[in-house]
Amino acid sequence: MEAALIIFALMLLTFVGLGAYLTVKAVGAAKRGVERTVAQARRSVEDTTLRAKSFGQVGVAGSLAQLRLDLRTSMRATQQALAEGAQVDASLRESLGLFERLSAHGHELDGELKRLEQEPDRQRTAELLPDLRERAAKIIQAADSLRWAARDRARRFAEDEISLLSEQIEMESGALRDWSREPVDDLAAAAAEWDAAPAPKQNPTPTPPPALNPPTPTMQYPWQKAARPESAG
Repeated sequence: MEAALIIFALMLLTFVGLGAYLTVKAVGAAKRGVERTVAQARRSVEDTTLRAKSFGQVGVAGSLAQLRLDLRTSMRATQQALAEGAQVDASLRESLGLFERLSAHGHELDGELKRLEQEPDRQRTAELLPDLRERAAKIIQAADSLRWAARDRARRFAEDEISLLSEQIEMESGALRDWSREPVDDLAAAAAEWDAAPAPKQNPTPTPPPALNPPTPTMQYPWQKAARPESAG
């Protein structure tokens, strides 16, 4: 009885622990989902604001907003392309590592540009713009290079696969056409063989068998006298 109670208690503790673990995992997943949603919403709002500033403002403020918008757009597109490509091409994982290092410089520059948007000394900020544009151009160029290389690689793989698939389809189509002609060829060969065979000979009209009791022919013996004409009557 005591052993049964101990086993029941252990099972109960196991179920409780498993339930708690699953609950924590579910809460964590939900929390991460909410955080991703909030981050995406925040990025969308910030991008919209930068786009409005780049079109609606001139001078230093508009230039800073345009730099941030170009930088963020390029980095986000490259990150998405590499992440999607790495799911089917393991060789892109190294490219993802390079992008993470590049992304650190991109975040640093984006943060600096964001702080300069609040800088009251516009003249000093204007003096920094050439250097900021050069840094942004290098980062964007590197990100674009990674993104287009990944896309070219995926496109080449797709073209190779399509070419191989086309060859296989052509071979299969040829096999199907040969198979479909085989019965027709057999019939044509049989018809030609039939036409070339000699016509069967017709059986001649059979000679009727002789009568069972044929009339006995009158024999003329050499010693028999010929009948006289006057005795013929």
